[in-house]
Amino acid sequence: MIDLNFLGRFRSKAKFKKTYKNAKASYLNRIRFAVGMFYFAMGLCFATWASRIPSIKAALDLSEGQLGSILFALPLGQLLIMPFSGKVVTRFGSHRILIFSLLFYAFSLTNLGLATTSWQLSIGLFLFGVFGNLANIAVNTQGVYTEVLFKKTIMSSFHGMWSFAGFTGALVGLGMLALKLSPYYHFVIVAGIVLIMVAFNYKFLVKAKEKIKVQEKKKKLFAKPDSSLIWLGVIGFCCMASEGVMFDWSGVYFKDVVKAPGALEILGYTSFMIMMASGRFLGDGLILKFGRKKVLQISGLVISLGLFTSVLFPYIIPCTIAFMFVGLGVSTVVPTLYSVAGKNPSVPAGEALTIVSSVSFLGFLMGPPVIGHIAEAFGLRFSFAFIGIFGFFIAFMVTRIKAIE
Repeated sequence: MIDLNFLGRFRSKAKFKKTYKNAKASYLNRIRFAVGMFYFAMGLCFATWASRIPSIKAALDLSEGQLGSILFALPLGQLLIMPFSGKVVTRFGSHRILIFSLLFYAFSLTNLGLATTSWQLSIGLFLFGVFGNLANIAVNTQGVYTEVLFKKTIMSSFHGMWSFAGFTGALVGLGMLALKLSPYYHFVIVAGIVLIMVAFNYKFLVKAKEKIKVQEKKKKLFAKPDSSLIWLGVIGFCCMASEGVMFDWSGVYFKDVVKAPGALEILGYTSFMIMMASGRFLGDGLILKFGRKKVLQISGLVISLGLFTSVLFPYIIPCTIAFMFVGLGVSTVVPTLYSVAGKNPSVPAGEALTIVSSVSFLGFLMGPPVIGHIAEAFGLRFSFAFIGIFGFFIAFMVTRIKAIE
């Protein structure tokens, strides 16, 4: 197994400016708001693209298989930049890289609306993936810094902002479809909103320097990670594959299978995002009351229930409710897995999280393109049924991992 934690060779400690040490609560809250807005802006960009996939698919006259192949360009861009993102953020500062990458992320979004051929769309998605990964590493680094200033866990609320942005993006997409606005003009409007967010909040990003020391003992390129972490990653893979499919294919499913008229084609995506955002804001309370294992088991079953319901009853109302179930199911799985991984007694938290997140993220990246090819061969309903099995697998695997209590 390849050791994906290339940053584990470094030990870093952030050094904050003195102005943060005695900062007033109001100033700290302004920092938290600013970082939250950057999470929101990132989620808004991605949701905006996802909401117009059916329109772009129809405009370019793409089949499910062709769309699936083109969608590989986005994870390809993310995977190629991934080994360098952390080093770039550490070298130049997360606040600088976040501003730079988010602006180019929004600019890349507008280019997707200009694509008139499949190769143009592929190049656009590749760049969208590159800048998206840079922004993701930078914004989560800012989230960690902000937690340090507050001296309490607030990361969940940041990820909730990302999910809330997905819901907002879906609603905006619904309005743009109702107005019959082209994807390009839709994307330009959203890019303008992101620019305004950056302009009003960039001054409040946390400025910190990393002290980096290379360990005297170098790690081997090939290392055997803790097996429990791998299995946590596999559970995360199943969850994020389900999540990724909903992002990229829920609109197509409503358009081609449910036959939803006009602007209602993104109703499924909207319902999914509403419940995912709600579940993330409520997840901590549910885990406190029922425990991690029970919540994860129920989450897996709810994911399968939602996907199989959408396959068996391909009509607007049942599918809308079904996609709400999927959103609720996926909402708490990955945050809970990260929490468990970070408390692994034999592996440092940073390394444990890298292993789990790396395996999990592959599901989000690879799931949607693979589904396109399955849909080409057997139909979109069959491909959704295939992903539905993953929820049962999550519920089963949770019972086999002792670390989850």
